[in-house]
Amino acid sequence: MAAIALTIAGSDPSGGAGIQADLKTFHRFRVYGEAVITLITVQNTQTVARVETLPPDLVSQQIQAVLSDIPPNAAKTGALGTAKIVQAVAELARSFTFPLVVDPVMFSKHGARLISPEAEEVLKRELLPYAFLVTPNIPEAEALTGVTIRDAGSLAEAAERLLDFGCKGALVKGGHLEGEPVDVLRWPGPPCSFSGTRVDTLHTHGTGCTYSAAITAGLALGKSLPDAISDAKQFVQRAIEQAPGLGHGRGPLNHMV
Repeated sequence: MAAIALTIAGSDPSGGAGIQADLKTFHRFRVYGEAVITLITVQNTQTVARVETLPPDLVSQQIQAVLSDIPPNAAKTGALGTAKIVQAVAELARSFTFPLVVDPVMFSKHGARLISPEAEEVLKRELLPYAFLVTPNIPEAEALTGVTIRDAGSLAEAAERLLDFGCKGALVKGGHLEGEPVDVLRWPGPPCSFSGTRVDTLHTHGTGCTYSAAITAGLALGKSLPDAISDAKQFVQRAIEQAPGLGHGRGPLNHMV
């Protein structure tokens, strides 16, 4: 039987991020992908011109339709938009029997806000307790925890603080720090870190979506959390290194590596 992964996220019509990047990543890992749309964006590699969220009940009904017929082995969330959508997802997440990866998408690469300030608080209070793993970058981790991140020690401090919200694991991504990128994992097992090589490129659109989708695919395949993260990290590294150079701004990764 094929492994199945679900993404609950926003749409990027240019194909570099959101559900489009997630489904491409699932496919590359030979995992059957399902997608629940939370919001529609008008964007490309240069700008985000518009964001429209779907009604929360429509998001819930999409999830319920999937669960009742083709339940996934793992799922992830991306951009959720509003507090009511976060609440709708959290209400259903209580009954999930599979691991949920929460990518707390707050801003696009262009700086457009993809979640309301009110929704940030609801995410911390109502969704993170049901997360198997949360995967913030540094600005997101700082917003969620209040920790100012300047080095590896504060990365670890933020990860520990995230566990206080009830999630089982926290992976804080260090790509915004100077030097080679290092991500820090805190979970019930031994502390782990995952190193990469910095690439001098503008083509990083959808990196966070792709990373969390690759982790979700690994979990759907039955990998341990550290192994799923390690494989995902290597995939994203190659995808950045071999980016196709599309668009006139921050272009997408190469999801076919």
